[in-house]
Amino acid sequence: MAAEDPSVSGVSGRYATALFELARDEQSVDQVRADLDKFEALLNESADLKRLVRSPVFAADAQLKALTAVLDKAGIAGTTAKFLKVLTANRRLFAVADVIRAYRALVAKFKGEATADVTVAEELSDKNLDALKAALKSVTGKDVALNVKVDPSIIGGLVVKLGSRMVDSSLRTKLNSIKNAMKEAG
Repeated sequence: MAAEDPSVSGVSGRYATALFELARDEQSVDQVRADLDKFEALLNESADLKRLVRSPVFAADAQLKALTAVLDKAGIAGTTAKFLKVLTANRRLFAVADVIRAYRALVAKFKGEATADVTVAEELSDKNLDALKAALKSVTGKDVALNVKVDPSIIGGLVVKLGSRMVDSSLRTKLNSIKNAMKEAG
């Protein structure tokens, strides 16, 4: 399965594939995805946790002890906790972000979903998110999961990346094209 999807390759792809197959066999695909999402959120919020994950300075046993405490406090248990501990024991915890991304890709393929990366200038309301999902579903014919990122520098509009396709309707891009057109004309 990993060889079929170019986004699921290398060390992270092999670990993600192993986790996915285990979760599928245990019928806990959604629970594992929720736990990985929770761990990723913790990682994004804590500079100390990022340092623990990325730094080769920490010994494997110290890293495992600290990770166990974090997982216990976050309520992450079962297959996901065991998997993260295996990553730590094998000195591959630094690749956890890529493993999470690859796992999501495998789950999306398994469920017939597509994932779109959306960049907006400000938070979207639930109504707008639903409208965007519906529009993307009509284009792809699949349910679309959204990874929404807020970036005020695009000024307005949005940037949508779905697979190899990208639509940039941001105000920043439109202003830059006008600026370039004026430079060429003058």
